[in-house]
Amino acid sequence: MRDPDGLYDLLVDPDEVPRGLPLVAGLTGFADAGSAVSQFNDYLIDSLDHHIVARFDNDELLDYRARRPIIYFDRDHLADFTPSQLALSLAQDEVGQPFLLLTGYEPDFKWERFTAAILDLVARFDVKSTTWVHAIPMPVPHTRPIGVTVSGNRSELTETLSVWKPQTQAPANALHLVEYRLQQLDHPTAGFVLLIPHYLGDTEFPLAAVAALESVSAATGLIFPTDALRESGREFLVKIDDQVQNNPELAKLVSTLEERHDSYMLDNPLRSPLTDEDGELPTADAIAAELQNFLAMRRDDDTPSI
Repeated sequence: MRDPDGLYDLLVDPDEVPRGLPLVAGLTGFADAGSAVSQFNDYLIDSLDHHIVARFDNDELLDYRARRPIIYFDRDHLADFTPSQLALSLAQDEVGQPFLLLTGYEPDFKWERFTAAILDLVARFDVKSTTWVHAIPMPVPHTRPIGVTVSGNRSELTETLSVWKPQTQAPANALHLVEYRLQQLDHPTAGFVLLIPHYLGDTEFPLAAVAALESVSAATGLIFPTDALRESGREFLVKIDDQVQNNPELAKLVSTLEERHDSYMLDNPLRSPLTDEDGELPTADAIAAELQNFLAMRRDDDTPSI
């Protein structure tokens, strides 16, 4: 692969970045059904403490004509310019666990060199594992939990979480290539493809972002605040259900998708290890409380007996 030198700038002293952290990635640009990845990125950047570690060179990777940056016009002059950004950040989850977060656009050019750069950063910071998310439209109903297809070399995830395991050819994105190269190095990696109802593919579906966050939590143990997204998701579903009830053709479509989904799942009775017996995921507060209890027990166990 090409030399990745010069493709990104380190903005901090590398020694300031802890070694052995998980890397989480989500890049926008291709088949982002339900705006799952863009919401995922925005929500993490807006809600978590973070600072940029490395920034990639737009002039090397971005096709400005396809994804134009934003310019601000103030009456009679240009007031501001907002460039696109592809960056690696050091972030903390809701309970202070650090991790590396790669967000931004999917590169339009130089995938091999970009992949080499990611592998360089993985080696530089001794990354523990790499997890990324993607979303595609599928003929599934919005009335059922969002399923995932899991790829990578972490069998504990593919065996327990992957509801659809096809043998097929599909258009790749840049993180597919990153995953492929990391697998060749036996680096622990997992890619989560969210299966989003095709009739919601062009919407901003909040529960798609929730599913992305849940998937990353299952792979990394990181804990993210999702209460606001869940509330938005409930409000969104109420609106969708109202539309379905008032549209016989749409109601018939959803009913048919439900029957096919339920029939398929009878032969694939997978349940996430994060859910309870009713299939519900605990809130972030509940997970955080369980983690605090666990850490307290560990401290008690480490206390020398008298």
